[in-house]
Amino acid sequence: MFLKAWCVDYSYSQRGTFVMDDRALQGLASLASWQEQSSALQYFEQLKQSADGWKLCAQAITEGSYEGNDHIKFFCLQVIEHYLRGRYLQSSQAEHELVRNLIGRLLQLQGTKPDKSFLKNKVSQVISLVFVVDYPRRWPAFYQDLLHTFSLGPLAVDMYLRVLLQIDSEVVDRDIAHTPQETERNTNIKDAMREQCVQRLADSWLQILNKYEASNTEVVCTCLEVIGKYISWIDIGLIANDKFVPVIIRFMSNQLLRESACDCIHDIISKGMDPIAKTKLVESFSDVLENIGVLNPSEDEDADFLAKMSKLINCMGVQLISSWQNIISLSRLTKTNLQAAKDTLAAIESKVPLMFRFLGNEDDDVSGAVACFTTDYISLLKQMTPLSAKQRENIETLLIVVINKMKFDESYNFDHEGEDEAMFQEYRKQLKVIFNNLASLDEQLVLVTVHTLVTRTLSQWENMELKDIEVAITLLYNLGEALPTPVGQHFSGDPAKASAIHDMMRLLVTSRVSCQGHMIVMIHFFETVVRYDRFFQCEQQHIPDVLMAFMDERGFHHRNGQVRSRTAYLFSRFIKGLKSQVQNYIDDIFKQIGDLLTLNTPDNGYQHLLSNEDQLFLYETAGNLIVSSNFPPEKKGELMKQVLAPIAAKFTALMKKMVAEVDADKQLAYAHSINNAMALASRASKAFSNQLTMQHCGCEMVFVELMRMFVQAVSVPVHRQLIHVGVRQYLHRMVVCMEHEILPFVPIVLENLLKQPDTKELYDFLPLLNQIITKFKSAISPFLQEVFMPVVTTIFRVLTQPSDSLDQVALTEKRLLQKGYYSFLATIVANDVLDVLKNQEPQNLHEVLLTVVQGATDFPDPPSQKTCFNILRRLVGAWGGKDGLQGFPDFIYKNIIPACFIAPMKPDFDLRDAQTSLALGEMASCLKCVVDERGDEVVNFLFSDYLPTHQMSQPQAQEFCDALKSDSKLFRNYFKTFFTKAKS
Repeated sequence: MFLKAWCVDYSYSQRGTFVMDDRALQGLASLASWQEQSSALQYFEQLKQSADGWKLCAQAITEGSYEGNDHIKFFCLQVIEHYLRGRYLQSSQAEHELVRNLIGRLLQLQGTKPDKSFLKNKVSQVISLVFVVDYPRRWPAFYQDLLHTFSLGPLAVDMYLRVLLQIDSEVVDRDIAHTPQETERNTNIKDAMREQCVQRLADSWLQILNKYEASNTEVVCTCLEVIGKYISWIDIGLIANDKFVPVIIRFMSNQLLRESACDCIHDIISKGMDPIAKTKLVESFSDVLENIGVLNPSEDEDADFLAKMSKLINCMGVQLISSWQNIISLSRLTKTNLQAAKDTLAAIESKVPLMFRFLGNEDDDVSGAVACFTTDYISLLKQMTPLSAKQRENIETLLIVVINKMKFDESYNFDHEGEDEAMFQEYRKQLKVIFNNLASLDEQLVLVTVHTLVTRTLSQWENMELKDIEVAITLLYNLGEALPTPVGQHFSGDPAKASAIHDMMRLLVTSRVSCQGHMIVMIHFFETVVRYDRFFQCEQQHIPDVLMAFMDERGFHHRNGQVRSRTAYLFSRFIKGLKSQVQNYIDDIFKQIGDLLTLNTPDNGYQHLLSNEDQLFLYETAGNLIVSSNFPPEKKGELMKQVLAPIAAKFTALMKKMVAEVDADKQLAYAHSINNAMALASRASKAFSNQLTMQHCGCEMVFVELMRMFVQAVSVPVHRQLIHVGVRQYLHRMVVCMEHEILPFVPIVLENLLKQPDTKELYDFLPLLNQIITKFKSAISPFLQEVFMPVVTTIFRVLTQPSDSLDQVALTEKRLLQKGYYSFLATIVANDVLDVLKNQEPQNLHEVLLTVVQGATDFPDPPSQKTCFNILRRLVGAWGGKDGLQGFPDFIYKNIIPACFIAPMKPDFDLRDAQTSLALGEMASCLKCVVDERGDEVVNFLFSDYLPTHQMSQPQAQEFCDALKSDSKLFRNYFKTFFTKAKS
């Protein structure tokens, strides 16, 4: 009955519905044009939405209309899939019968005609979707019908197994998120399967394993995968028995089946179960595998199989450790439980030699597969007091294995790191975790071992291989993280620890290993001296040698760009950490790095050693050296002038060359160079602080001269945005470092900005203006009064410029500019420069205030709404009293008070949102402030005039007014409740 031919009750051509549109289907071909593909996509959507589209596709597949055209068959299956996922659950009995017949025909076709894998998978997915809807209610005999397909042969068996895998994905797979309804559905399905058919499924798996072991290993491997998937939720006794286990173990000796068998055993012993039973299960498999010699494979064994075995050993170890922990954590440890814990611990220890063997395998995939077992074993040992002699020996062995595995392979390509190198670095991170865990387990062992290794290696590095030198320096570096100490306190506290690291550092800098030359050695050398920079506070005699290493062909002048780049960053950290100790070498440092401070320009004529980004660190370092030095201000100013001289000498010429250049690429290169010049000067200024100011250090005029030069760049006609970024960055720094000297330069920048306004430039400029207002307050007020309306007018002219509604970038920039505008007004109000607003023309001020009210009520951004109400509240506090600004009380009653009621009632004002709640709180505060300034006048206005006109009864109005006169916190809570009720 189930395998009868597909019988359809619809004759599409006769009924005049529609037939498959072959012309539209041409768009599925691999060489189809864009128009044909678009037509096929439209047809796909048409079929999906049509009530009969899935039936048409089903008929096309089952009648073989497109046999040999895999793309059309896949297309049809997708349409059917869409129907099953969406409408099938509510289908009629007639459609249910059609689907059952379709499934029968699909299984018949798949059992007799070979198809490509992607089609088989899609067919199995379609069948599984029917299953999750129909089983067990509408189709209780699903599995019985499915098992009847076995008679069709291996192709049908393969499809049967694929269906089971797809069912696992739909019902069991924990990596797929499910809704509560789907979770309940899946639970019911599994319960029904346990009751009705899992025994038959298990019998079918055993039958497949035995029948196809010799003739179709691919089917056997798929069957083992199915068993591994289902074992997580079926009774383990169905598989872990005298029928199944011997078969699976037998497969471990078959080269074509052993990897799948290995995975299957892994899944079996991973099953959640009682810890004592778990130990017995793991040990039973372990004993059998050991007896057949599988657990000790030869060194030349296939790497893929070894990786599977390593994964299995890892699983055994992890599961046994988990069982041991579960047993000892029982609230009541009986004699039986204590013996079980002892037996489980013995089982764990028996697996440790296997862990060592696989961890030490030369293949990193094999080694990395037991990483979890390794870290869990270390965690277990941390709970053991005291450790046995064997356990201490295990720790020592493990440490040696880890150190050996950390070494680079001979094939590692340092110059062109690819996928293999990236995989090794990830693997090395696993080893580092194990190393750190070992250090926390036995600090003394790790310290002594690394000390011995570093001493032996560095004392004779000329005779050692690169991998040994590199790992010795790396381990010394890693000790700084592995040994717990307060930040940087490696040379104080525990004398033994401090002395050991001290000895290793002394050997690192005196052994001349930095002359080895290889890029990886040099990078690790510099990383290590920076990590342990406090060593040089103890032994300052080594500073000159390390400084020279930074600055000669070992560092800044190394042939490898990675070394030069990393050195630039590390040198800045080294100098910051040892400012006091390098005082006597400042002049020598500047002599050595002078050529590196040269501005990198398109017309230099040679390849610069450092990139623009690297130079930023060098200029910052130069600034730190000067500012922190003991030189008098005159000498500091002179040195700073020398450092910035390359910029001052070339800047104007670079601008002229950029404007004159006709080649677009070269012109852009000049623009980047100009931007970089300003960035370098900005970076040099980072050394100044509140104690060591620019004026105190005698460097003020150097930066003023540069500022005078830089602000002229805002008028260049090309690459305006890029140049303006550099100018703004420099001005931001100067606002921090200077006082009133910067103020004359702000109008120049603003004047050029307002000539050709750009949305992003305006938005980026406003934070600078806010910074200036915040620092200089009243000093900036006269200038700000003049430019205020031009700035506001320009902002709104840009905001109202037409733009494409589909241009998301333009829309985002305008939104940001509007937020920036409100922030600009908030800065004025918050920094006591209200005269800027107060002295504007009354009409202009009124319009500005209306934009704030509009932002408070209509701008769909809760933080900006909060800002707007904050502005209004502050203005009420300043101008809302009896002696306030003329006409402002009228504005309060006509605009501010209504805004507090209009904004919360907007449909998009979500009272459940945290940011919106903050905005609502600011509205409440604004109303309270109005009451504070205007008193009962406001309450009477609300009670008699405003609230009654908004359909509020007299008792409700009285309740609101009483709450408004209460404590601020009580009113905020009432205010939220009030609008929650009003919007419900």
